[in-house]
Amino acid sequence: MNAPDLLEISPDRRLAYHRSHARATGKDAPGVVFLGGFRSDMTGTKATFLEDWARERGRAFLRFDYRGHGASSGDFLDGAIGDWADDAAEAVMRLTEGPQVLVGSSMGGWIALLLARRMPERVAALVGIAAAPDFTEDSMWAGFDAAQREALARNGRVELPSDYSDEPYVITRRLIEEGRQQLVLRAPLVLPFPLRLLQGTADTDVPPEVALRLLDHVDCADAQLTLVKGADHRFSEPRELALLAATLDALDVAGGV
Repeated sequence: MNAPDLLEISPDRRLAYHRSHARATGKDAPGVVFLGGFRSDMTGTKATFLEDWARERGRAFLRFDYRGHGASSGDFLDGAIGDWADDAAEAVMRLTEGPQVLVGSSMGGWIALLLARRMPERVAALVGIAAAPDFTEDSMWAGFDAAQREALARNGRVELPSDYSDEPYVITRRLIEEGRQQLVLRAPLVLPFPLRLLQGTADTDVPPEVALRLLDHVDCADAQLTLVKGADHRFSEPRELALLAATLDALDVAGGV
C-alpha cells in the first residue's frame, strides 16, 4: 500500500490521508469522505472498500486519520471528540471541493453530524454506519459504575475491556468532559440533505435503539434507516458492504462547488 500523504495543519499537527481525484465519469457527482471510528484508522475494510467503489465510478474520495489515530501525529489519549471533529473539518475544507457525501462509521457518524451542524453547505448527504452520536455520555459515562466514576475523577482515566484488542480501552476524563460540549441529541439537529442510516440488529456496541433515537431526533425531510438482521458493529461482511455500495449508488445528490 502506498504511503499516505500528510496534511500539515501546524508543526505538531499532521493528518495522514489518501485522496483519489474525480475522473470525467464522476466529476458531476459529489466526492465521498470516510470518517472512521473510535481508535480505528483509514486502513480498515470499509474505508478501502469505499475507495475502490469511488475509483470504479470515477468519484473523488478521501480517507484520513484523526490525530492520535493511525499514521497521523499526536497521542490518542490526548484527544477528544471536538479535536477529531476539528481534524475532520480541516480535512474536508482543505482536501475536498464542494459538497461531499460524508460516510461516518460509529464515532465517525457523530463526527459527521458535527460537521453537518458546522458546515451544512459542504454536505451533500450523510451516511451513518452504526452511527454513535453522544456515545461518551450515553454509553460510556452512563455505563460506568460508582468505582469507575471515582477512578476517572481520581486518576483522570479508567480502563475498559475491549472486544477488538487484547489491550484495554483507556477512557480519559477529558474525553468524557469535552464530549459533553459536542452532544448532538440534546438540541434540534437540522439536516437539509439526505440521511441514510445503516444498522445491524446484532450490534452490541451501538444497539439499534441508538439509530432509532437519531432518526426520531433529526429534522430531515429525507431520512431512512435500514436494519440488517444479524449484522454486528463491524458491518464489514460482503452483504453489508454491498448494501453500503447500493445505498451510495441510490443517493440522488448533485455535485458542484
